[in-house]
Amino acid sequence: MTMKYRVSRRAALGLIGGSAASALIPVPGARVNAQTLDKVSYQTNWRAQAEHGGFYLALANGIYKKYGIDADIRMGGPQQNPSQLLLGGRVDMIMSNSFEAIRYAQENLPFLCIASIFQKDPQVLISHPGQGNDTLAALKGKPILVGAGGRTSFWPFLKAKFGFTDEQIRPYTFNMAPFLADKAISQQGFLSSEPFAIRKAGVNPIVHLLADAGFGNYNTTINISKKMVAEKKDVVQRFVTATLEGWAEYMKGGQAIEAANALILKDNPDMDGEKLAYARQVMNENGIVLSGDALTLGIGAMTDARWADFYKMMTEAGVFPAGIDIKKAYSLEFINKGVGKA
Repeated sequence: MTMKYRVSRRAALGLIGGSAASALIPVPGARVNAQTLDKVSYQTNWRAQAEHGGFYLALANGIYKKYGIDADIRMGGPQQNPSQLLLGGRVDMIMSNSFEAIRYAQENLPFLCIASIFQKDPQVLISHPGQGNDTLAALKGKPILVGAGGRTSFWPFLKAKFGFTDEQIRPYTFNMAPFLADKAISQQGFLSSEPFAIRKAGVNPIVHLLADAGFGNYNTTINISKKMVAEKKDVVQRFVTATLEGWAEYMKGGQAIEAANALILKDNPDMDGEKLAYARQVMNENGIVLSGDALTLGIGAMTDARWADFYKMMTEAGVFPAGIDIKKAYSLEFINKGVGKA
């Protein structure tokens, strides 16, 4: 089903594959002959949504094509493992996070992170109002629904910073019924997803954004093989620049995002316009894409200092061993050029 949508998207946009021309550097705004486009595949980590909007906009509005790229944006889902696809050479780039990039360095794997679209990880904890749970610190010792992935990522951070304990954990199965039924329970979520559904169910929740408490994980990254970086540097740069321009347009909103949202809805019929609008709104309100280093360095920004701080924090929390050469996890070569900065 996903392949059918990808083919129809490219056909609709005139992105017909052809011979590669990695030496091509298009002039912004110029039309590029379809036979000169370089093919690049990018695997997202979930079904199409506003959190992927900039990639879809760069595709729908011809930004990738302007930069000589035939972009294949592949929708993820519960049955797909982007990391395995990257390691197996079945996709050029994947959407991921800091944790995975550091594991590349830890295990001496030939992959790295080259950009982070989200300056703030959208991970949240959600509580009922009027229960004295207005801060993260107030949740110490109280029951929280946490999934398996959260126990090895953000939970160690909460234990180290706020004194949370494993005894607080209750299983989270991505079903909000237990939370809605018990006002004493809090649960994990994604800023732009679960709070929306909870509000639709009649509860106006307290939403704790972990990034605002110091959880410095880079999220919605572009992870890639070192081989591609070395052999197709120009192609990689053009893909990254086009992507960052797409995100700059998507976050501004207006008519420019309509074609992107149409592609998202086509790939993911379970999505709807109201949720797309909500997600983009809360991403803007909370500085998910444009905050911190991105305000001066541009969308996708990363820094040595933040990588070092995150590694130190998560090492002290017991997630990573000491002694990893953190600089093997990432490259700043393709970003921090001011694209889309406020």
